[in-house]
Amino acid sequence: MAVATAVALLAALGGALWLAARRFVGPRAQRLHGSGDAGLMHGKTVLITGANSGLGRATAAELLRLGARVIMGCRDRARAEEAAGQLRRELSQAGESGPGPGPGPGPGGAGELVVKELDLASLRSVRAFCQEMLQEEPRLDVLINNAGIFQCPYMKTEDGFEMQFGVNHLGHFLLTNLLLGLLKNSAPSRIVVVSSKLYKYGEINFEDLNSEQSYNKSSCYSRSKLANILFTRELARRLEGTNVTVNVLHPGIVRTNLGRHIHVPLLAKPLFDLVSWAFFKTPLEGAQTSIYLASSPEVEGVSGRYFGDCKEEELLPKAMDDSVARKLWDISEVMVGILK
Repeated sequence: MAVATAVALLAALGGALWLAARRFVGPRAQRLHGSGDAGLMHGKTVLITGANSGLGRATAAELLRLGARVIMGCRDRARAEEAAGQLRRELSQAGESGPGPGPGPGPGGAGELVVKELDLASLRSVRAFCQEMLQEEPRLDVLINNAGIFQCPYMKTEDGFEMQFGVNHLGHFLLTNLLLGLLKNSAPSRIVVVSSKLYKYGEINFEDLNSEQSYNKSSCYSRSKLANILFTRELARRLEGTNVTVNVLHPGIVRTNLGRHIHVPLLAKPLFDLVSWAFFKTPLEGAQTSIYLASSPEVEGVSGRYFGDCKEEELLPKAMDDSVARKLWDISEVMVGILK
């Protein structure tokens, strides 16, 4: 027994050392834009949902550095203001140690940061947010549908929708539709939708979209991410000729608070933390494809595509079913109350 325990400990130690070496020495697949043109997004307004933490915060930080005016659309205004204050301090410090003022209005050429309250679990909140946007914002160059909820216990939104489908798909569906006029008037403009590789395990069950008959938190998350892709492809078709593009991406497995509803046994947590540290992307690494699709000249005019690690990837046939995409669009319009 003692020998077996010693062997297990040595194996664990060896594994930890290998993981550490991989983390710091091994090649990284992610494309980092840290050396990009600091004025690339100067004069452009970007709306990012869920921008106070994780991928959204990292995306906001980089687009600010590139000179954009970033609007943080967040459910918790207090947390968003706190995150915005931190971002401003980080940019200010970077500007002080950087090469000097650039073309943007902020430190070192950095852009402006604005916080607005947006609860995607409330259609009332989405409509109020969009009304404020249309009244106060003369243009919108990029919309990044980033916010999401992951494998939560069964619960419903304010309007009675299953939470994951309601927030990840329906909330963003209404938001995007209400802002389309502003995006078209600001063209060339872009829409970026954050999905997940887990879409592969999702199915669009039109007989139980709201999971009233049965609920599985994993498959319902995958369904919402499949819906993101179908929505993107149908929207791209509808936007042909408008000079507004829309693309969808998967960020990879990222260390964020998105997994707060996942229970890891106490004894397994040290191993989980080690594996996540070694194998999962940091928020900045995970945000690279969002940043790329929002800002890179390489994807100017590209629409209706699926990306990972800043390059186009193939989709499973079920994510390319145009008839399902059109039906989902029509039903989503009814669910969120969009009038023809």
